Amino acid sequence: MPDKWKVMIADDESIIREGIRQCVDWDSLGMKVTAEAEDGEEALELATEQDIHIALVDLNMPIMHGMELMKRLREELPGCKIIVITGHDEFSYAQESIRLQVNDYILKPAEPKQLMQVLRGVRDELESEQQQSQHLEQASRQLLKNFPLLRERFCQEWLDGNLSQAEIREQLQFLKLPPQRPELIGIIRWRWEGQHPAMKEKERQLFLFAIENIAAELLEPYSRVIFRDAAGLIVILLWDAAGERVLAGVEAAVRSNLKIAVEVGATPIQGEITDLTAAYRSCRMALAKEQPLSPLVRRAKQYIQEHYSEYGLTLEAMAGILQASPVYLSRLFKQELGESFGAYLTQIRIRRAAGLLHSTELSINEVAEQSGYETQHYFSTAFKKHTGVSPMQFRKGVQPGDGGNRKQDNQ
Repeated sequence: MPDKWKVMIADDESIIREGIRQCVDWDSLGMKVTAEAEDGEEALELATEQDIHIALVDLNMPIMHGMELMKRLREELPGCKIIVITGHDEFSYAQESIRLQVNDYILKPAEPKQLMQVLRGVRDELESEQQQSQHLEQASRQLLKNFPLLRERFCQEWLDGNLSQAEIREQLQFLKLPPQRPELIGIIRWRWEGQHPAMKEKERQLFLFAIENIAAELLEPYSRVIFRDAAGLIVILLWDAAGERVLAGVEAAVRSNLKIAVEVGATPIQGEITDLTAAYRSCRMALAKEQPLSPLVRRAKQYIQEHYSEYGLTLEAMAGILQASPVYLSRLFKQELGESFGAYLTQIRIRRAAGLLHSTELSINEVAEQSGYETQHYFSTAFKKHTGVSPMQFRKGVQPGDGGNRKQDNQ
């Protein structure tokens, strides 16, 4: 709240301005006359320069009429309180003043007692608005402080399937998140029970917090929300499928920085904006079934996630980099992941290509290159074999067996 409410007196007669200034005990009202003007144009300039709180305005002024001045004040200083003081006792003026939300209308000559009463009412209104503004600012600061928590609660409700499409879109806008459904859901699991059975709860929470920070730092360039579900798993919603490659690096980063092993799973999200629950359950089930991987296969998985776009990525090349026998790595890969190196690499590449086709305007050839295919023909053949439709059909929304019919946009 300001030390003094700033008052402007606008009247073309100096004797009127002097009379108003002298007949009011401004200090007792917490006010100060900081500006006087003899025409409307000067009044507007002074009011905006000084950010006036209260304007006492005469209607009959040269250059700019009092009515025009009040219209401009409403535009420039919407919070300014306006009191009309005029000798024109005409209903049309009163009507226009009411339309402009004038605070009061006093006829000349103004009686000091009446003017004090009107100014006191305006002061009370200003103080009330100031208090309300302070409360709202405080609430806004608190809201911003709690934004991460609000996002987490919303996303948990979203995953639980408790929100309608309208509620989801409203919350996405309010929480400043992308307006469409995420492209990918990731889950980070730390099997601390087997690794550190005697660990205290406080220490466990610190480790989980550190894991979340590492994931947030790596995924900083991407739109995402990171939170813990009811089971204590770290859940990540990603609005950019390109972040999947970065997400795969979380395992190595956690192992390097915290000296503990975590498992990371990722599942594409498809369907309507309300259809996150299925992807969430699928990702959780995959992690629950997955046995702890050997260090070699874990490193192989991470390497594939980070280098799938390279044409020359072969089992032999990767085995050489990982300093392992190709035969041994192939057998271990199939044994622990349930599929061959080639099948796993194709799955990663096709998933990436599908994300690019869905969310970008890249040409088919560009999508092929970014997905690790040397030629568009080879890519199109692999894509159709894997999905049942060509890349162009997929982009148009054609489903296998549709006969050319398009699905509706799910976003």
